[in-house]
Amino acid sequence: MAHLDALDARFSRQAVLGGKCVISSTLDDAGTVLHMNPMHSMTFGERDGGLSPRVEAVRAQLADAGFEAVASAQIVQDMWEKWVFLATLAASTCLMRASAGTIVAAPQGQALLLQMFDECIAIAASQGHPPAPTFVAQARTMMTTPGSPIKASMLRDIERQSRTEADHVIGDLLRRRPASSGGAQRLSALDIAYAHLKAYEASRGG
Repeated sequence: MAHLDALDARFSRQAVLGGKCVISSTLDDAGTVLHMNPMHSMTFGERDGGLSPRVEAVRAQLADAGFEAVASAQIVQDMWEKWVFLATLAASTCLMRASAGTIVAAPQGQALLLQMFDECIAIAASQGHPPAPTFVAQARTMMTTPGSPIKASMLRDIERQSRTEADHVIGDLLRRRPASSGGAQRLSALDIAYAHLKAYEASRGG
């Protein structure tokens, strides 16, 4: 979400639509983009809601672009839900250096993954965007399916010893977490995952 502030400052809020892409891709050692599966879609819309003429025009322009183009009447909610899923997957698979299926097979692995999911959901809710029950149910199923090979692209970055998006995906989410209502706050699972990612970055010199 942090990119919206930068874009708004440069172009004005009225000029900036919301959007999200759903695609599973990575870079190989030669820097070639690898598309991991047939899934590829882009969703966009007015951040204040509704379907405007310009959003419909964008959808029409992208109709034959070779990927699914979806106009959304609730794009900011869609973006928050994607963030919750992505942050949970990135935090858990990077911390454990394993796919979701491998994590849930480990003792307390599923409990850890779902704790991170609940923490991300709570932050989204505190910002006025509680994920819909249908999203929560689908995401839980995807992340806890035994044997699932799903893992975050951020883990693939670590496996290649590359830079990560730790600050943008995990750090920014933590910055939006409400302050503790009182007393010393224990480190959350998300805090630990973020510390792990920052230690990784420090170890590679950046």
